[in-house]
Amino acid sequence: MEGLLQGQRRVLRRPGLAGRRLQDGPHPQGPPGDQRAAAAGGGALTLAASLPDFPWDRLAPAAARARSHPEGVVDLSVGTPVDPTPALVQRALAGAADAPGYPQTWGTPALRSAVAAWFARRRGVPGLDPDGVLPTVGSKELVAWLPTLLGAGPGDVVVHPEVAYPTYDVGARIARATPLASDALTAAGPARVPLVWVNSPSNPTGRVLPVEHLREVVAWARERGAVVASDECYAELVWSGRAPSVLDPEVCGGSHEGLLAVYSLSKQSNLAGYRAAFVAGDPALVRRLLEVRKHAGMIVPWPVQAALTAALGDDEHVQEQRERYRRRREVLLGALTGAGFRVDHSEAGLYLWATRDEPCWDTVGWLAERGVLVAPGEFYGAAGARHVRVALTATDERVGAVAARLTG
Repeated sequence: MEGLLQGQRRVLRRPGLAGRRLQDGPHPQGPPGDQRAAAAGGGALTLAASLPDFPWDRLAPAAARARSHPEGVVDLSVGTPVDPTPALVQRALAGAADAPGYPQTWGTPALRSAVAAWFARRRGVPGLDPDGVLPTVGSKELVAWLPTLLGAGPGDVVVHPEVAYPTYDVGARIARATPLASDALTAAGPARVPLVWVNSPSNPTGRVLPVEHLREVVAWARERGAVVASDECYAELVWSGRAPSVLDPEVCGGSHEGLLAVYSLSKQSNLAGYRAAFVAGDPALVRRLLEVRKHAGMIVPWPVQAALTAALGDDEHVQEQRERYRRRREVLLGALTGAGFRVDHSEAGLYLWATRDEPCWDTVGWLAERGVLVAPGEFYGAAGARHVRVALTATDERVGAVAARLTG
């Protein structure tokens, strides 16, 4: 427990990191940071006061402008699913609702076997050991806590992509390690690197890393004794080619040693409200995570484990959802390119990484004038400062409204 308690105290502050959502009502993750209070007594900062503010308040003027459009706002700034949760998943959740006892932190044997079977069937990863599977309360909590759970701390460097979902950075800072945003592993120099994040398909860019790139990352990390954690949450939403897993034998040589793949069903199965995800890979690493998570009470509820098991066993609903997003993507891609945008990468995932070759906030304002709200690329790092992220997660009617406004 000592490492856990130290990890809970390892928090630094960094302004201006992106959160999940801007909306008219209260933020689903709680009130804004100006309501924080210093700890009683010696004036030490509380954990809440030490964490960075979400930057989405900076979108408020653009959101207000977009909402003033006579035909209403189309909010494409967040990746929140809008389609129904599959009926078979809802039935599984309801069927497990009588759950008076504590769930297993490790997950039910049925769930862990379902994850292994899914990897073999959908991800080209045969022979995954079910002992190397661990359910998580959504993927974001694992991303935020993985450096701490692995024992990273002061003096360590956690590497993550240059343009990236900001929780990789936050997780390093919670552990009091140093985040390094770089696509070149050599940028770490001689520093100790306990963890390297890769994200393919990428949020926000939609870029897919090929086998050769992933293989080089794995080889470098193994030489340095680093863990590679691969965030693969959009792998079922690939629009051209395929998105190989870090656990693919072509990448890892058939050994999962030192490797973890992170996955969520929020997008492919419309389960964002369930917080249903898992991490899989090296059984020795998973056991390390499990021991701390048992102490900390990081447990996925029984009914959610049942729902996750059901969702992993059904491919039909995933195909149906992929086709919904494919249609919306085609409409938005045509509308953006027709309006003079260039869309980079975006070969997978739920976003279009678009630019007008101008500062991203200018683009945000231009779209807001037309009642469309998007995320500025600088939320994901300085290298994104001339792009915007356009989500596909809107209804068909709202996506059609965007096309009409941009081409009308």
